[in-house]
Amino acid sequence: MIRREGERLLVDGPVTLANVTQVLEDGYAAIREGAGAVDLKGITELDSSLLAMLLAWLREAAQAGRKLRVDNLPAGLTTIAQLYGVDELLAAAHTQH
Repeated sequence: MIRREGERLLVDGPVTLANVTQVLEDGYAAIREGAGAVDLKGITELDSSLLAMLLAWLREAAQAGRKLRVDNLPAGLTTIAQLYGVDELLAAAHTQH
């Protein structure tokens, strides 16, 4: 699900309610170890739990005094963020690669 390449976390496969807890915890550990970017290009399936997970990771990085960059947001995630009114939170961390 998550692999690390330097400071980047590469998230692959589905991130849904069925597996988000493990992905969330793996991400927390990587952020605590200095990861500064998340690449979502490999996401194959998602639901609103991916949004909650990303917001939690952004908060974790902020509490450590760092920023977390989010690359390659899936279109479906952007739509969910707009529905919940939190798209600006993701936009601040998002870059397109």
